[in-house]
Amino acid sequence: MRRNDLGDLNVFLAVAEERSFTRAAARLGQSQSSLSQTVRRLEERLGMRLLTRTTRSVAPTQAGAQLIETLKPALADVEARLATLSELRDTPSGLVRVTAELHAAQTVLWPAVSRMMYAYPDVQVEISVDASFTDIVADQFDAGIRMGEQVAKDMIAVRIGPDLRMVVVGSPSYLAKHGTPHTPHDLIQHRCMNLRLPTAGGLYAWEFQKDGRELHVRVEGPLILNDERLAITAALAGHGLAMVTEDSTAQAVADGALIRVLDDWCRTFQGYHLYYPDRRHPSPAFAALLKELRHQLASGGRTTAARSSRR
Repeated sequence: MRRNDLGDLNVFLAVAEERSFTRAAARLGQSQSSLSQTVRRLEERLGMRLLTRTTRSVAPTQAGAQLIETLKPALADVEARLATLSELRDTPSGLVRVTAELHAAQTVLWPAVSRMMYAYPDVQVEISVDASFTDIVADQFDAGIRMGEQVAKDMIAVRIGPDLRMVVVGSPSYLAKHGTPHTPHDLIQHRCMNLRLPTAGGLYAWEFQKDGRELHVRVEGPLILNDERLAITAALAGHGLAMVTEDSTAQAVADGALIRVLDDWCRTFQGYHLYYPDRRHPSPAFAALLKELRHQLASGGRTTAARSSRR
């Protein structure tokens, strides 16, 4: 292998994955012309075309597709082994990319990251807030955060947060006008905030449990939302009932702005888990984040971001 071969192969892989010289150039921080020359040089050296180019798209040929299948695991292993070299440094360094939905990012991930910034100034963390189920391998994330029941079975999952409880809340004005539901079946007579699921796009059926009995209730109401914060805002305004995480409404309930109903029916769910593909050589930066998240859980679960920022 020549000195530049590894770099040329990495360029080819970036162009093939992005299906665009323009996007690959932005990703690698190089010019389009430089990338084009690199791919052409690689094709000449191998004696075969690796990419089919048109004015609108770039796609791998059959030979290019076979090369991609070989390159991906090989380059991933090289990157992992290079990352372990940073263990020779006094402190971890490098980039860690994590995807999480907003509630997890605010209540579990951010407090740990905030403390890491003081302990490991050479570590850079990228947080992508996304409610959908991101393919962390395809999108090159080191890890994702989701509730335990949502983690794919082929991933390594590490619990990083306590159980979460869902509650049903409404404003005093709404309950005074429409009455208080005493069983989940009573919700049929109420205006409720529907939640659009980020995956299949369907509406979330409210989940209840009591004395070993589980109920899923399809609710109706004036609003369909895909964000818990909007559901809370709507409930505060008296537009109906909302099913949200207990901690997100704790202050409003304490202040009397919202009232919990059906409390004996509201169930808990497995807490947040950090999930990631099996890696024999996790980077020191990723290992440091995982250690901080585990320590956070062991020392009492979620820590408010405000508290961590006062260090």
